[in-house]
Amino acid sequence: MAALADVAGRKIAGAEHRIARLTGVQVLTCGAYAPPQVVTNADLAPQGYDPDWIVQRTGILARRRADDAVAASDLAYESATRCLEKASTKAAELDLIVLATMTPDSPIPSTACQLQRRLGCSAAAMDVGAACAGFMYALVTGMQFVKTGTARRVLVVGTDVMSRAADPTDKKTFPLFGDGAGAVLLGPGTEQQGLLAYSLGADGRGTELLSIPGGGSREPLTHERLQAGRQYMQMDGRAVFKWAVNLLTDSIREVVTAAGLTMNDLSLVILHQANRRILDAAAETLGIAPEKLVINLDRYGNTSAGSIPLALDEILAAGRLNRGDHLLLSGFGAGLAWGTAVLRW
Repeated sequence: MAALADVAGRKIAGAEHRIARLTGVQVLTCGAYAPPQVVTNADLAPQGYDPDWIVQRTGILARRRADDAVAASDLAYESATRCLEKASTKAAELDLIVLATMTPDSPIPSTACQLQRRLGCSAAAMDVGAACAGFMYALVTGMQFVKTGTARRVLVVGTDVMSRAADPTDKKTFPLFGDGAGAVLLGPGTEQQGLLAYSLGADGRGTELLSIPGGGSREPLTHERLQAGRQYMQMDGRAVFKWAVNLLTDSIREVVTAAGLTMNDLSLVILHQANRRILDAAAETLGIAPEKLVINLDRYGNTSAGSIPLALDEILAAGRLNRGDHLLLSGFGAGLAWGTAVLRW
């Protein structure tokens, strides 16, 4: 446990060596979807949850919940069709689908292939597994294909049904999570567009801080393991909180500096919507103005790979982002993994 505590509190040694630039690519548009069922903190009270504790410790007031028959690919399809419609783009024009999720429909085939089937196209399709950092990993992957000229239209999706991954009996963890998805369409852009600087990183020493131990090849599920709840997420909340705040402040400083900007040059900041206290602590330390910090976890909870594109879709719909603006994005979570970038819109 000493090693894990060190991971939670340490700075990102050598992160400056992993910063890169990826321009010549643009985000054409975005689409998002969250299930219609809203579960408020008050709705959870009859099951023994404390609504006041949830708000005070997380800032979450409500979350969305998918019906039992709805899977990650269904949420992805709804967000993808909205995205393509906004871009007046047909699914047949897609060259690649990169989908981030930690709650796939099934181990095989990939959820990306399930989405491809629903869209009725023949694009190459693959999943990216980086939990709450998944959308950032998928975004950089999709941008690389566009940058190299091997794809002109890439659909990047983040989708998760987190209500299936959290243990309903865990009073401190279950209320944090909700279900949702978002998608962006990528295409060639100018050298002034794209990621002015980005960093993808991981620290596997912290794997035990946030994990689902059962269900893989190391720990196949048995009746006994199901009874013990090994199929559900297990999290050391205090250690993850400390790691996340340190990670955000370090990686954001380094990426913004590498982009040749200051915090004042950022138009908006979208951080993975994990916990309001994490976001506020990082923003205060960095000197990011509160009005620039995009917050929607109060209404959606933590949707893992879906959180950043959900927030992006909302600010685009509200007219808060214009071409030439500098947008900071950061996803972080199990792995421990992270992705931070400055995107010139």
